[in-house]
Amino acid sequence: DDSLKRLQTDVIDLYQIHWPNRNVPAFGAVYLDPAKDRDFTSIHDQLQALACLVKAGKVRQVGLSNETPWGVGEFLRLAELHGLPRVVSVQNPYALVNRVVDNGLDETLLRSGVSLLAYSPLGFGSLTGKYDAAGFDGTQPQLGRIALFDSVRKQRWARPDTLAAARRYNSLARAHGLTPTQMALAFCYTSWRVASTIIGVTSLAQLDEDLAAWGTTLSPELLAEIDRVRWDIRDPAQ
Repeated sequence: DDSLKRLQTDVIDLYQIHWPNRNVPAFGAVYLDPAKDRDFTSIHDQLQALACLVKAGKVRQVGLSNETPWGVGEFLRLAELHGLPRVVSVQNPYALVNRVVDNGLDETLLRSGVSLLAYSPLGFGSLTGKYDAAGFDGTQPQLGRIALFDSVRKQRWARPDTLAAARRYNSLARAHGLTPTQMALAFCYTSWRVASTIIGVTSLAQLDEDLAAWGTTLSPELLAEIDRVRWDIRDPAQ
């Protein structure tokens, strides 16, 4: 109800659970730590709550965010078993510096018919080239999120390896006559894994560049070079 009030609408087309309620690797953690397990609201109970929203006409479709292959599978299995709403989307990070989706979640989504909504396709700005010269610790763009928020600087997006990988990707883009932003977004726009790419801008010029990247095609040769960078610095912003 609070979401409806804030959005000033009677119904939400897609309502997504932001984070898994259970213990999962998050905010740059790579491994699951069973010692951190805790009591959590069961996936069945979560689906029942979502079903109430759908039945009340407040929500049309439901989805997930920051979810794992196991989590997606459980939501789908329990929905089918109990006649509850089936999730239609998963909103996870997907960018040149974070392709963890490719490590198994992509098959889960493909075989299940669940759409990937890719967030942070520009790696919190690292894939625009604005940090190439001075890095994250130098004189940074004043409106950059890594510059504005210390909490972001302590996370995966501001790791040294993330900057190193971004610099290589950005240099590769320029060598092929593209802006770093064009290549990074085109990588998401043209991937069979991605149903929709979530972009964010602070100016009309940025919006124009983001939209112009929609018509950009990446050649097989360029995609192979992109993969070579990934093998050297694998998913630094995981």
